[in-house]
Parts: sequence; structure tokens; C-alpha cells
Amino acid sequence: MVVNFKVFKKCSPNNMITLYMNRRDFVDSVTQVEPIDGIVVLDDEYVRQNRKIFVQLVCNFRYGREDDEMIGLRFQKELTLVSQQVCPPQKQDIQLTKMQERLLKKLGSNAYPFVMQMPPSSPASVVLQQKASDESQPCGVQYFVKIFTGDSDCDRSHRRSTINLGIRKVQYAPTKQGIQPCTVVRKDFLLSPGELELEVTLDKQLYHHGEKISVNICVRNNSNKVVKKIKAMVQQGVDVVLFQNGQFRNTIAFMETSEGCPLNPGSSLQKVMYLVPTLVANCDRAGIAVEGDIKRKDTALASTTLIASQDARDAFGIIVSYAVKVKLFLGALGGELCAELPFILMHPKPSRKAQLEAEGSIEA
Repeated sequence: MVVNFKVFKKCSPNNMITLYMNRRDFVDSVTQVEPIDGIVVLDDEYVRQNRKIFVQLVCNFRYGREDDEMIGLRFQKELTLVSQQVCPPQKQDIQLTKMQERLLKKLGSNAYPFVMQMPPSSPASVVLQQKASDESQPCGVQYFVKIFTGDSDCDRSHRRSTINLGIRKVQYAPTKQGIQPCTVVRKDFLLSPGELELEVTLDKQLYHHGEKISVNICVRNNSNKVVKKIKAMVQQGVDVVLFQNGQFRNTIAFMETSEGCPLNPGSSLQKVMYLVPTLVANCDRAGIAVEGDIKRKDTALASTTLIASQDARDAFGIIVSYAVKVKLFLGALGGELCAELPFILMHPKPSRKAQLEAEGSIEA
């Protein structure tokens, strides 16, 4: 049997340290996170000098524009979540993965394994998209595996002997659907009898990225107003929990129709509108929340942030949510009637076969 592994490799600028990892996405199942594992290989010179090598998991949270920073003021927090010494190896029990076992046999005595456990309360990888012309560091939460040499893990690392490899913390959709979203809103009018009723229903609560959202709309016009137009939209909510007023929304998909309108008094209308929120349709818009590193080709819209408890909300940095909003336009004097339904947008959990292929542990 032949086993193939897909391995990510990165060297330090001085080529003395090399990092091997078989994946860069780590799944957060709300209660626990997959361990971060890899192999560090040292040059013979570093081994003879008995250099101390440290590996750290670093969370970088940028909450303001880099261009707006002034002397002594930085809109960025860098947190070291885990730190451990790889070489000389400390006495600790490490359960090696198949990838680590095979790489250790192949790379020789200068290879050292490591395993780090990411805290379950740490935020998911989310970055706010910038304009194409903006070369500054984007706002959001990013993770890095940092390898460096020094006398202690508190030493300032030197660029030539340091490796920073970006990774992502991702969440997959639950296996069970929730309650089907449905809402009814009514509006009455001053000095006018009757009321206008809007009922909105989604076909399910949980959607996967790229999936079509069916918005079922039922309008009952028992007022003397006229409905002139209907608009349905998907809005992405971004909450930067560090700020009191750090909440904003972006419309990432919408559809507008006058079919069946004008809806006169005493009439009713039932129709279905379809929306598909994708990053492709919003690739040039700043402020859209996307997953992890925006330079990666497989980047998508940020998934809904799942939190085990609202008490842990402040630790998540940026919280992403989604909602469908439907508007009825009644003209300049009649105003609008709006209904809103939250839903969950996430990636499906990969099958066992897909996971094995991604980790490189499938038979060739």
C-alpha cells in the first residue's frame, strides 16, 4: 500500500529552520478544537550549537486601519495563545499523527514534532475585505504558527531565523436543521382603516455556502394603501465586539420585483424569491467579512459564528451573522413595511473520505 501526503513546507529566510504541516485549516466544533501538529527540522549547525527552538500559536486581531495609526497608537492586538519549546525537546507525551510518524522517519534525527491545543474560546478566522488598491494589513482575526530561536519564549525573534505560517480556525455546519424560520409583521396607518400584513418564511434555517435561499412571501393588503414594489435581500451582520458601536450590516445579495404589483386594497399576493449570497458577487466591496486569509483562492464569505455561551461573546473579536430582509414599498406617503429572519450560513462538514484525502492518508 502506498500512502501519499500533502504537506505544507516553509523555511526561515536563513534556511536554518523548516516547518512541515499537513493542513492549515483546523475545525472548531464549539466545545473543542482540533490540535495543531507539525514537524520542525533544523540545520546541522543549529543542532551542534544546541539552539533553543520555540513554537507558538499567535492570534493577531487588527481592529483599525493601519493607515490611521500614529506614534504610540496601534489598532492591533497580538496574543500568544500557546508557547512551547521544541528543541531541545521537553519531557512530554505527544501522540504522533501518521504524517508526523512518516516525516520523522524520512527527515532524520534533526526533525522534532510538536502538538499545540488551541483554546476552544478563541475566535474564528475572519477578515474584513479591503479595496483591491489597499495594500495595508486587513482588519480581522488571523492565526499564525510561529517558529523562532532564542534563549526563552519571551525573546524578541529575528526575522532571518523566524517562520510565520498562516492557519485558519474554521467552523462547520451542524448536522441537524433548526426550527424553520417564519415571521409575520403588520402595519396600520394613521386615520386609515385596516392593516397591511407581511408573512415571510424560509424553507430551512441552515444553508451551505453557494446554496439557493428560497424566500416565501405572503402579502395580505387589508388597508387602503397600495404596495408598489417588493425587495428581498440577504444582509451580513458584522459585530466588532471591542467597540460599543462596532456593529454594521452589508447587503450581499438582493432581488427587486414589481411582479404582481401594484397590490391594491383588499388583495393578497404570494410569491417565492430566490437569493444566492456569494463572495464572487461582492469581491470588489470593502467591509465584507470573509474567511481567514483573503489571498487564498478558496476564500468564501465568513460563516456564521457559533458561540457556546453568550458569556464568551467578548472573546470572539468579530461575530458574523446573516439575515433575510423583505421590504414592501408603499410609495412616498405610505412608507415601508419590513420583515427580517435570521439564518445560518456555513460550510458542510466534509465526509470522512474527503478528510482523509485532505490529510493525505488515503490509499493511492
